[in-house]
Amino acid sequence: FTQGWGSRRRWVTPAGRPDFDHLLRTYGDVVVPVANCGVQEYNSNPKEHMPLRDYITYWKEYIEGGYSSPRGCLYLKDWHLCRDFPVEDVFTLPVYFSSDWLNEFWDALDVDDYRFVYAGPAGSWSPFHADIFRSFSWSVNVCGRKKWLLFPPGQEEALRDRHGNLPYDVTSPALCDTHLHPRSQLAGPPLEITQEAGEMVFVPSGWHHQVHNLDDTISINHNWVNGFNLANMWRFLQQELCAVQEEVSEWRDSMPDWHHHCQVIMRSCSGINFEEFYHFLKVIAEKRLLVLREAAAEDGAGLGFEQAAFDAGRITEVLASLVAHPSFQRVDTSAFSLRPKELLQQLREAVDAAVAP
Repeated sequence: FTQGWGSRRRWVTPAGRPDFDHLLRTYGDVVVPVANCGVQEYNSNPKEHMPLRDYITYWKEYIEGGYSSPRGCLYLKDWHLCRDFPVEDVFTLPVYFSSDWLNEFWDALDVDDYRFVYAGPAGSWSPFHADIFRSFSWSVNVCGRKKWLLFPPGQEEALRDRHGNLPYDVTSPALCDTHLHPRSQLAGPPLEITQEAGEMVFVPSGWHHQVHNLDDTISINHNWVNGFNLANMWRFLQQELCAVQEEVSEWRDSMPDWHHHCQVIMRSCSGINFEEFYHFLKVIAEKRLLVLREAAAEDGAGLGFEQAAFDAGRITEVLASLVAHPSFQRVDTSAFSLRPKELLQQLREAVDAAVAP
């Protein structure tokens, strides 16, 4: 079903390789983020920004050099092409993944999104990780092939080293060192997938994974959250806050506004804090409430009444937990356009009305 996508028709040569000439003509001056796969920075890779034309020049030289370069293996990652070129005919969102609260929220703010283009030579790769906010993700190869190594939730715990750190590379021989990784033998083998051109991989919430490009590859990737994994996102955010609080616990009594600083640190590390999470819930909830109140069969986004009722129910459960959380109760909500408890009451009334006979 991806054959008709604009990206698959225009970004790929008849031989199935990246069409560098088209990409240069269309996006050559666009500045893109590029990671160095050969350098470890914590459990990721350092990034730089360069015009796409410079990256493609590097990529061609890398191929001509037998897939080697003094600059290392560079990988274009997390390019927000759809945000920067919203009218481009790049792909068609599969209906199965159309309930996408993460991008619905960021589109409403017109600030950011979680739709990305990745492009890199054979040998480029993404280190071991789980997706942001414990979101779902999908990935389609516009061209090329990828090897995926996926671990179901919980299996990653056996891969931690004796200091509690997750591995950077699950293919590293270091994991066989039981002194460094005392529980690694308890980990089951990963689910290994070879993804061909045009194929889509769905990554469930909380599955850690590592991905290697087997060919020169371009892919389109989305992260998204909806009613089915919202509780996972909320659980993850609570864990992140606990980790921050533990890290700075020695200053709890001496630092003014310690709880506020924990939220600031959490946002810096995780990309969101409790206050922003509330605004995320509020934006999604208000749209669902509108559908429920109007008893509309559909709105412009194709959101039906039953879907809105389901979404509202899931938001109600998580919002109730957020409102009751001691750290959120310390957040100053006086300037909020809609107070959390008021929104919670509106949701409860709407959900009750939706399920009433």
